[in-house]
Amino acid sequence: MKPNAMLFAAAALAFSLSPVGAESVLKIRPFGDLKQIDPIVTSDYMVRNHGYMVYDTLFAMDEKLEIKPQMVESYEISADNMTYTFRLRDGLKFHNGAAVVANDVVASLKRWGKKDGLGQTLIAKTAKLEAVDDKTVRLVLAEPWGLVLDALGKPSSNVPFIMPASIAATPADQSITDPVGSGPFIMKKDEWVPGAKIVYVRNPNYTPRADAPSGLAGAKIAKVDRVEWHYIPDAQTALNALQAGEIDILEEIPPDLLPVIRSVKDIKIVRQDSLGAQAVFRMNTIQPPFNNQKIRQAVSYMINQKTFLSAYIDDPAQITECPSFYMCASPYKTDAGWPKPDMAKAKQLIAESGYDGTPVVILHAQESGPTNTFSLVAAQVMREIGLKVDAQAMDWGTLVGRRASKAPTSQGGWSLFISAPTGADMMEPVGHLALRSNCDKAWFGWPCDETIEKLRAEFAVTVDIEKRKKLAEQIQLRAVETVPYWPIGQISLMRAQSARVDGVLNAAIPVYWNISKK
Repeated sequence: MKPNAMLFAAAALAFSLSPVGAESVLKIRPFGDLKQIDPIVTSDYMVRNHGYMVYDTLFAMDEKLEIKPQMVESYEISADNMTYTFRLRDGLKFHNGAAVVANDVVASLKRWGKKDGLGQTLIAKTAKLEAVDDKTVRLVLAEPWGLVLDALGKPSSNVPFIMPASIAATPADQSITDPVGSGPFIMKKDEWVPGAKIVYVRNPNYTPRADAPSGLAGAKIAKVDRVEWHYIPDAQTALNALQAGEIDILEEIPPDLLPVIRSVKDIKIVRQDSLGAQAVFRMNTIQPPFNNQKIRQAVSYMINQKTFLSAYIDDPAQITECPSFYMCASPYKTDAGWPKPDMAKAKQLIAESGYDGTPVVILHAQESGPTNTFSLVAAQVMREIGLKVDAQAMDWGTLVGRRASKAPTSQGGWSLFISAPTGADMMEPVGHLALRSNCDKAWFGWPCDETIEKLRAEFAVTVDIEKRKKLAEQIQLRAVETVPYWPIGQISLMRAQSARVDGVLNAAIPVYWNISKK
């Protein structure tokens, strides 16, 4: 859908607001709009990406998917693996000039631990989390748990970003409004124009690590003075802006524009993240009709990954059929129990379910290429198996707000949304964004299953890789039965960048430090 005149005007105004005489400005068209700035209260990837601009983390994942120290200078693990002691590196400061101290770390981790799946497990297994002195944090486990560093260095939503203790004191179900962090960039909140533009400037007080940049780890060097995100809903308009030199990077290129871009001189197409994404069919399990397990099971037979993926793009380099809840690159990938697509079986299950005609309300984000295409295909095949469909068009930011509602569909609630979480969130059972079935603490859709949760807990304390694989398989078998969501397949999101930029990192998340501009 083409943007209306107001959106064009807002985009034009955003470009005109760029400061005259700026030394260097990197301009990006992100995949969506930034509606809020709290990366803990929501798992929205736009807010996560904002978080990487303004916050830092204790640990980070490098290009080889290994967890490395980031804000931490050194750490020790006791012989019994029950006590972790972290010492912060020198020179860490927040944007307001205050030093980052251990109390900030403790407060930030406790808030994060109320929302994130791995964080919830870590805090539940922690006997003590305390500041020993301004530079030292001690974490004492109540029982053995081998994923402490994995949790503290997890790359995606929700990321354990470190913020001032005064801000981290905000209840985890209330959004923060102060963007002060200690990362390489500072948000210029006075220049934030929702629906048009977000501005970040170099943090003069940031001290990078001495390590070479690698993925999300190592030195975070702000090589430009200013980074601007320009929200341009229409992809063709964004491409025109890239060709005209008005923006430098274009995220999430729609497949129909790829041939056009490949023919343009001085524009390069690269993967947006190193792990790709898993497209997911996410159902609201607490509201009709998907509170009915048989209807969810019908979905598992209804979805033909090849049909969905080829509707988006017919390029083997960008799509992968993967009959597993885990990414195909994961050591835990398994096809155990996976049903073959069968529309007749899907129709049979709908008939057996007692379906009463309650419409499936789809939150249909139209400006995001994969979610738009997959939502259209989903609406068609759901009608074919006998479900009524109410597809409600919106932008991604509106979807993010709506999906938090637990209200009935008649009162602004929802039945289904389609998303494409990064592969970093879908690799193993404990940190898995969509497999978690811990009721109110689960991701939007709130699946609730005691068996899956017991198996996930056992996985978390198991060290032997073969035993872990068996547990991952058992979790999949149970999830095939309960259907907390269903994978549509794997996709590689692509972005285009001008030849003027250099240093874009190969990371699990699109980040914008270390980039220089000619």
